Amino acid sequence: MEDYCKLLLEDFLQNSFSTVKVLVEGATKAKSQKTNRNITLSRYVNCKRIPVPFTDERFYLRGSVEYTNPQVTVEEIQGVIGTRLLESCANYYCEHGLHPPNESDVKAIVELLKKPPTGYIIPFLLNTDDVEPDRYSMNPLRQSIVDSGQSAFPAANVRTDQLKIDESYLKKYDGSLISQKEATLIANNLHTCKGSYLDFVDSIKYAQLIEMGEFFGMDLSLYTLRMPISTLQTEGKNGLLHHIISESHQNYASIEQAYNCMGRSMSKRTTLLTVPHSKKGFGSKRAARGKLHFDNGNFLDTSVKYKTTALYPNAIDPEDIAFAGCDDDFTVTRQKLAEYDYIATPSSPQFFLYSMGSPEDAAIWHGVGTFGSTQLLQSYSAARNACMTGQLIRNLNTKYHVRLGVPLQFNMSADGMWSHPKHRNIDASIGSVEDLADLAHRGMRMEYLSAFK
Repeated sequence: MEDYCKLLLEDFLQNSFSTVKVLVEGATKAKSQKTNRNITLSRYVNCKRIPVPFTDERFYLRGSVEYTNPQVTVEEIQGVIGTRLLESCANYYCEHGLHPPNESDVKAIVELLKKPPTGYIIPFLLNTDDVEPDRYSMNPLRQSIVDSGQSAFPAANVRTDQLKIDESYLKKYDGSLISQKEATLIANNLHTCKGSYLDFVDSIKYAQLIEMGEFFGMDLSLYTLRMPISTLQTEGKNGLLHHIISESHQNYASIEQAYNCMGRSMSKRTTLLTVPHSKKGFGSKRAARGKLHFDNGNFLDTSVKYKTTALYPNAIDPEDIAFAGCDDDFTVTRQKLAEYDYIATPSSPQFFLYSMGSPEDAAIWHGVGTFGSTQLLQSYSAARNACMTGQLIRNLNTKYHVRLGVPLQFNMSADGMWSHPKHRNIDASIGSVEDLADLAHRGMRMEYLSAFK
């Protein structure tokens, strides 16, 4: 059998070694910058999250997977493999010094890839739990998500008790977005995680990552971090994300500064920095309409209206679009946002804000400019720069030990994104790909996004 780990590694070193150099140099520089961070990530075993605390200085490399579907997609598996390749290579060269790769280097790094990460650079997956459970119209539980009234809920609040495989979905997308084997795995695990949709999705993805790790010859069981809702639910009013939400809602000036980071005008003020959840459970950012109200420059309140809204199409049938079903409207006062307490006022902050609570020193994006949003990356970078100059969120470094500055930005190159060998969609489930060797032979293309500093 062909050694797909070695195949991918050699291709990565040949075509993406510049990213290894950037990460090694960044990690080396960071070693001299003490932050006193105490970071806790998780591993996932048998429907249980096992906390893993890091009390010494480390450099954190962020990848990601989605809670919008339980099955692992081709895009996700490529991202996880790319994260491990970059981390393992950089950890190796941090120890042995930068030099052109040779056969002994390849052999040593292959051995690193077979084991869990242990070096100074720690790879982890940031799992965003504020998304709709069928955001990209590719969840095989779709109809029961709608029927149970949870299509506009944040994934963190979805319960599995009433969920089941949508047979019409399975029949239509078998071999392109899902496989029969994956459907069986999903059905068999739906009720093993005490009703928690997040635990259920993690259990499916980790089972598939273990299986794919065996094929590709790598340990793909990375550490994870759930944000923002899981963090907000547990950190308390004095926590970092609470501080970020409070600080950004103090007055007109603080809101304007956040708008500037997004490249938005204050003329209409319809973009909510955090989207308050409805008492009915709705929390879809796409379905929420809002407006910030001011009186003579004083921030008064936020009005919110939820209305049934189409979500995003899958790549196989762009006409088959899932909906976030919801109907509600209410107002949230300034005080509830400026003195924020998630328990009293649950909400979903925008990514460019809550991602500052992630310990990431470097991040890997997927197909920026083609499949990923350039605007999101711009607001993310602008917010970090604004905090570094004291213009947006205060006390991040002194009170919360956040490492200021824009993390290193890497990108799975759009022209090198893996896709289904037959249907050419990146949202294909990994189980629907019969010829996994086809993906391995495409290699791994990653680039450093130097423009986003």
